[in-house]
Amino acid sequence: MQILVQKYGGTSVATADARLSALHHIEMAAAQGYRVVVVVSAMGRKGDPFATDTLLSTVDNVDTVNKRDLDILLSCGENISAVVFSSLLKSHGHEVTVMTGQQAGIITDNQFGEARIVDVRPDRILQHLESGEIVIVAGFQGATEEGDITTLGRGGSDTSASALGTAIKAERIEVFTDVEGIMTADPRIVPTARPLQHMTYYDVCNLAYQGAKVIHPRAVEIAMQNKIPIRVRSTFSENAGTEITTNVAILECSVITQRMITGITQKSNVVQIQVTGDIDPSLIFSEMGKNEIGVDLISILPTHVTFIVDNTKAQLAVRVLDEMGYLPKVIEDCAKISVIGTENISSIYGIMAQAISALAKKNIEILQSSDSQSTMWFLVRQEQMRDAVQAIHDAFGMDKCS
Repeated sequence: MQILVQKYGGTSVATADARLSALHHIEMAAAQGYRVVVVVSAMGRKGDPFATDTLLSTVDNVDTVNKRDLDILLSCGENISAVVFSSLLKSHGHEVTVMTGQQAGIITDNQFGEARIVDVRPDRILQHLESGEIVIVAGFQGATEEGDITTLGRGGSDTSASALGTAIKAERIEVFTDVEGIMTADPRIVPTARPLQHMTYYDVCNLAYQGAKVIHPRAVEIAMQNKIPIRVRSTFSENAGTEITTNVAILECSVITQRMITGITQKSNVVQIQVTGDIDPSLIFSEMGKNEIGVDLISILPTHVTFIVDNTKAQLAVRVLDEMGYLPKVIEDCAKISVIGTENISSIYGIMAQAISALAKKNIEILQSSDSQSTMWFLVRQEQMRDAVQAIHDAFGMDKCS
């Protein structure tokens, strides 16, 4: 069998019209001779009746519910979505089987809420595919060996699709969303952002870990280990989207090829914290870890230590530092801009200067910067985030690609 795994996100199954668009892609794949496994997310986003966040809000006090029981609730959205979508396919004459993650053979550890897949046993899926049926699997979920329902955390449906695609040796995994593919920047911030036709697994993982939300990095890593191509596409168009493979990306723009810039992403609502004086960096970060405070963009100098935290953890971080006897300097309402390139970006002379110059021309204050072999980071004030992303996007000619 030639098998295709298609994953549809919340916006792709949220309305009757969206589900019809998804149905079209499934029928196109079937017409090309593929046996199709469909992985679905919960319908819609927060505020929609069966979205995951909406289900979570039905609990009066989440702190009173243990994580095992909470996973039973949170898995319901995908189950509802799978059955609703199945009804549509059946009404169009298709033979369909619906499965929960557990029935599909997804076995996880017992880290409820953030479970990791430890095995996939796809025998039942393969049996139904052999019979000519379309199999719809509720994403985002699995079960422990003992049968306890688990959820896979944010982006879990992507992970479900990738794990299933690997287990059944799919020809390709297609991730359908509401954008045309992986973009050079967030199109809501940069109107001239464009989809990239080809990317490497490495580049996509880097973008995802830096904040891009089109596909979860865990899903990419699973596919990368097993060399299964992924294609990120729009549910609402016929465009091919972005192909993710092991091959070096054949980028369509000479400017990007020469500069090795893949894309730009951003993370809002972060807080910069600086500690000066007689400091012990190891002790500071040890205490942050003990208090489950994630730190990023760390800079350690003899006279001071600077780092950023999410704004939800800022007050706790300051309190911990106060208790340690430090007087931290805090800058609130910041945003981290990440400029993603290939593994050799650090060897390109003048690339950091080019980005800094672009920000300076727009009078954007750089609060902190850093770089690595594949990424440049800039911390700016939240109010200047949009201008900063646009300025860097323009500076590297990413809007002129054809």
